[in-house]
Amino acid sequence: MRLRHQSLIAAVIIFILAVLLIYSNRTANLPDAETNAETAPHRVAPKATKAKIHLYFANEECSYLTAEDRGLALPDNVVGRAKQIVNALIDGPETLLTPTIPKQTKLLALYVTEQGIAYANFNRTISDQHPGGSFSELLTIFSIVNTLCLNISDINAVKILIEGHEVKTLAGHVDIQMPFQPNLLMVK
Repeated sequence: MRLRHQSLIAAVIIFILAVLLIYSNRTANLPDAETNAETAPHRVAPKATKAKIHLYFANEECSYLTAEDRGLALPDNVVGRAKQIVNALIDGPETLLTPTIPKQTKLLALYVTEQGIAYANFNRTISDQHPGGSFSELLTIFSIVNTLCLNISDINAVKILIEGHEVKTLAGHVDIQMPFQPNLLMVK
């Protein structure tokens, strides 16, 4: 019995040492947080390809969405492309179209499930500084949804979160508790 107990203790110690060795090898290869850019190892930037994107903004009268074509250098991965596209949407139109998202809005996070649902997490500004009104909310929602779904084939629906939380509405009118699919009836 004593020999079995000692063997078990020895096995646990060996396991712990192995885990520590693996962990120390992984962290030894990470650059120091205080290393400056000149001494840090060069990292390969993700590959980006120039793409023509259709960003959906409101027309001047805010009565429908219309596409503004924009050339963007987009990363090869779905999440990277989606983040860059949403940030371009937040930056607003380069033409006479009307922005659909308040300018100070920040995209906090974005991820895409295997089922093709994009979860876009914004700061509270998207709600707090929204101009309000049910149709204006619809323009904002479908500006985001149509822009993501119609530009990225891996995304077929979008769920909007605010500061990591599911909320009932964007600004008091339209229920956003479920993911939205694109709505081409909002586009002219």
